[in-house]
Amino acid sequence: MTTARVIAIDGPAASGKSTLAQLLAERLGYLYFDTGVMYRAVTLASLTQGVSPEDEKAVSALAESIEVDVRPATVDDGRQYDVISNGEDVTWAIRNVEVDRHVSRVSAYAGVRRAMTRRQRDIGLRGLVVMVGRDIGTVVLPEAELKLYLDATVEERARRRQQELTRRDKPVTYEEILRDMAARDSYDSTRPLAPLRPAAGAVILDTTGLTVEQVLARAMALVEA
Repeated sequence: MTTARVIAIDGPAASGKSTLAQLLAERLGYLYFDTGVMYRAVTLASLTQGVSPEDEKAVSALAESIEVDVRPATVDDGRQYDVISNGEDVTWAIRNVEVDRHVSRVSAYAGVRRAMTRRQRDIGLRGLVVMVGRDIGTVVLPEAELKLYLDATVEERARRRQQELTRRDKPVTYEEILRDMAARDSYDSTRPLAPLRPAAGAVILDTTGLTVEQVLARAMALVEA
């Protein structure tokens, strides 16, 4: 049996891709790398530093200068890793609603993607990695041995995100999350640069109504195939 050494997982927000990637990495002893945190860190930095997320030139320059690192978790608060931006722990700050609203725009900027993609690709080419994002199989690592695309209905994904925010004592109405998520789906799938779509050769897994264990079992079967 030959196990895939490089696994790319793409999909929309709250489709379950990050949870699956972490579990696969733990099961296989691989590096878990959620590339979306890089774009979230840039978005958060623009908001906190007074740089308008709509100013492509300024945000792209910020992306070139910002120091973002992802490390094993050092705090037992439910996090999957530490996200450090310019020396500051922003692991949970990058998950706030304001970042959610602007990250699609920021991540669509060519300058931002160039700055972030270079490092992502370097890490991926080392092998023994499960990399998750929105353009891993299409742009960052098209040569990945296994490419998965996770999806679920927007209603199911909004419900999951509301539960996540409620657990962190940051309640937001389901209707607000559903509206923002639908808008983000539309933007991500129609943007001219690296639009959200399944990569060539990707296996599509619809996680609607499935437990985490069921999704993991299906993915492991594909990893070992």
